[in-house]
Amino acid sequence: MTNLHIVADENLLGVVEQFAAFATIEQRPGRDITAANLTHADVLLVRSVTRVNKELLEDSRVKFVGTATSGFDHVDINYLQSRHIGFAHAPGSNANSVVEYVLCAIAHSGQKLEQLLAAKGTVGIVGYGVIGRAVVTRLQALGIHCIAYDPWVGENTSSAASASLDDILSCSVISLHAELTRQRPWPSYHLIGRDELEKISHDSLFINASRGAVVDNVALLACLDHGRGPLSVLDVWEGEPAISAKLLQQVALGTAHIAGYSLDGKYLATHMLGDALRQHLELSVNLSPSHLQDPGVLSVPASLSGAGLVRHLLHCRYRIATDDANLRKVSLGVSGAEAASGFDTLRRNYAPRRELKGSVVELPPLTPGDLNLVRALGCIPAICESTLP
Repeated sequence: MTNLHIVADENLLGVVEQFAAFATIEQRPGRDITAANLTHADVLLVRSVTRVNKELLEDSRVKFVGTATSGFDHVDINYLQSRHIGFAHAPGSNANSVVEYVLCAIAHSGQKLEQLLAAKGTVGIVGYGVIGRAVVTRLQALGIHCIAYDPWVGENTSSAASASLDDILSCSVISLHAELTRQRPWPSYHLIGRDELEKISHDSLFINASRGAVVDNVALLACLDHGRGPLSVLDVWEGEPAISAKLLQQVALGTAHIAGYSLDGKYLATHMLGDALRQHLELSVNLSPSHLQDPGVLSVPASLSGAGLVRHLLHCRYRIATDDANLRKVSLGVSGAEAASGFDTLRRNYAPRRELKGSVVELPPLTPGDLNLVRALGCIPAICESTLP
């Protein structure tokens, strides 16, 4: 089957390059995709902001739906199955981008990075899916102690995810990566509510880069208002794009649901969906390769070591404070409608961001320990002759 009609979220990168040879492509804002847009569509490609359900697809001829995200709580899978509509998501495509977001949040938060690298503290991970596992793997490579909680993985499938939620809440850093579900016996909706927040030390760093409703945002705001809450970093919010301005004012860092928004992750997600589409519709076509350019070689000043070295390399590719400042600029002191529009605009016009993993780094002479940190970040050392082995 060729000459497909594809409707795609305008924020999906590489769609034209991948599919233009065998399909007509119509790109639209994800929140504005309606049933009327899909009357003649064969394929729908979305991100997390488009609700895909019976109301959207009932009168369409769509044969395949793909979401360029790891999670798919915005898609009615049961309805797709009842209509024999193919489905694919992109688990792992943005995992490394989220990993580096979490590391940057830690590196930006006082001496947390120094403490963790010195084995003074533990990172607790909620959710041990593709992203949670990637976070654990990177932290362990850096020598940082971490534990994970995820009752859905089963008691015997992974000792790494055998911690209790109370264990996690006592950690010096808590990072959420759970899928959003209301399914029992372990719903993640409002998993972190008033009672759980009360158990977190005000000295802890609390990061949510999963889904907004995993945390009861009203309870978190009340906790922070009373000076009892942890140092909080939120990339996801209840009610997106109409987020709570009061909550944004209280968190240490707030970003516009962009933790997984690296160029590398976006192109990989589109390629994964293209491959799944080709297989489902049995298309005898070739997908075009990614058009990503080489991000360039990084360098490290000779004076840096340990946490300073790690922080420098992370900042070479991403500065979380910039995204925080941008969100505050469009969200504070404006009307709710204007703030919601600004939130979506930040996502739609997000500045190109490359991942640190895979970067070539020119290094001065380093100790073996510092060289291991560079490699643990996924970088490729270009070692000077005088660098220690």
